[in-house]
Amino acid sequence: MAIALEVFGIAEWALLLLWFAAIGWPIFYAIRHNTSIALSLTVGLLLAYLVQVVYLLGVRQAWLSADSWYMWGDFWLVPGRTADLAWLHTLISAGFLHNPFDPLHVLGNILVIALIGVPLEQRLGMKRFSAMYAIGLIGGSVSWWVMNFDSVTPSLGASGAAFGLFGAYLAGWPRDEVAFPLILIRRWPVYVIALIYFALEVARAYQTLGLQQASDVAHMAHLGGFLAAYFLLPLVARGGPYELGVEDGGPTSSSDVRARLNRMKAHMPDLSEIEDPWAAKGLEAPRKVKETLLKLRASSDEPETRQAWMEHLADIAVCIDCEGPLVVVERKGGPHLQCAADPSHLHWP
Repeated sequence: MAIALEVFGIAEWALLLLWFAAIGWPIFYAIRHNTSIALSLTVGLLLAYLVQVVYLLGVRQAWLSADSWYMWGDFWLVPGRTADLAWLHTLISAGFLHNPFDPLHVLGNILVIALIGVPLEQRLGMKRFSAMYAIGLIGGSVSWWVMNFDSVTPSLGASGAAFGLFGAYLAGWPRDEVAFPLILIRRWPVYVIALIYFALEVARAYQTLGLQQASDVAHMAHLGGFLAAYFLLPLVARGGPYELGVEDGGPTSSSDVRARLNRMKAHMPDLSEIEDPWAAKGLEAPRKVKETLLKLRASSDEPETRQAWMEHLADIAVCIDCEGPLVVVERKGGPHLQCAADPSHLHWP
């Protein structure tokens, strides 16, 4: 059962609710406005860390009760108590806490989530990316719990989730080039970054006496998150906007390109509210076309993903009127599918 919450007063509850808001509001904003969940996670982690720092810089002594436990003691991952159902939530909550005396820890995680997470989200889409982030987070927590089953030393940090992003990207699109400060700040292939980080963690783990906790860094959580995401990425990415292993250089993070895509996104119609060209003419679309239309409507909230699915639709379908080829053209309102011979035959949406 919870310990710290039992002795909380008004000040403790206010600070705890502020911590929840710091995490939840950026995520809610991303979902509500369909913006990057990866960037929102970095903002949430940073704000949550700042709440922890504020607590240590004087709020504890000035306002909180003298006998209060550490504010977030009920949200740490302590392996020795995690088997109790009352503490299972710590497998997730620990991923939103960091050691307030170690700012480099949170900054390192934020760097990875921003630089690796944003292009990975462009590959997967918001929902699939969120699933992979959760898999890395929980995979890292579970592996640390299993390897340190009787330990009472708390574990906290988003490193399992961050390493999960490395594993997921390596499994899906290893030859994408991502800007990353590895020796030099330049674009590196994902497989170079991910394998270097993985190899370093394996070496560090073996240096800690048989993979047990001989240091204050949870190396097995890092490896667990990496491996869980690596092996589950193909399942999560199935039916997504990009085929696994496609080599196109990777999503771009260029500011001018991103600005153009954002302007396009603001004018894109909601395809779920628009009849497809076959239904509009009272026809039943071929099976392959129908399946692609379903996927297009389900995961086309970003211009890049809509473009990819429409190009696939153009490859497998023909014009309803003249049976000629279809092409995809980019307009202010996003990608449009049209007849290559005569746009008046088919122009959608």
